[in-house]
Amino acid sequence: MSALEKLLQEVRACHFCEGLPLGPKPILQVGSSKARLLITGQAPGTLAHESGITFNDPSGDRLREWLQIDRQMFYNDALIAIVPMGFCYPGKGKNGGDLPPRKECAPRWRDKILQQLPELKLTLLVGSYAQNYILGKGTVTDRVKNYKDYLPDFFPLPHPSWRTLAWAKKNPYFQEDILFALRQKVKEILK
Repeated sequence: MSALEKLLQEVRACHFCEGLPLGPKPILQVGSSKARLLITGQAPGTLAHESGITFNDPSGDRLREWLQIDRQMFYNDALIAIVPMGFCYPGKGKNGGDLPPRKECAPRWRDKILQQLPELKLTLLVGSYAQNYILGKGTVTDRVKNYKDYLPDFFPLPHPSWRTLAWAKKNPYFQEDILFALRQKVKEILK
């Protein structure tokens, strides 16, 4: 068993957050130390929790549309790793959205996993939780607009939830310019 396989076995057996509404069920996608693209979002939603597949919901459909890659490529764990800030569904918040990812998860596992992924070329930072953890405090809008400041290592994106539709209308440069640049970068990395 490789060091990566052993680590993933530990991660998937983690029950550190016993009190979660649907119980602990770590969900991530890492299949090979040769993965070249890392997607870091916040935490699985209820549909991902039920299926055990990360981004297996309308947000995932939108993210795949942004990237212009199909499900088969998106779930190709030899090329794409998906390591959210929290691996388990955190529960519902008062506003109808999900609660933030648990704060214990990323410090406990993230660096250990990334040490096993030496071939990474780019990390997509999807939403404010991933961006604030990796880049420090800031706004999603500023980071997305100034994405070039974070290349070649990171590409900040808004979270692909339904709430982003209104944000995208207020920020037309996202659809017009940034998605084009994102698609070019991802295509170059995954070829």
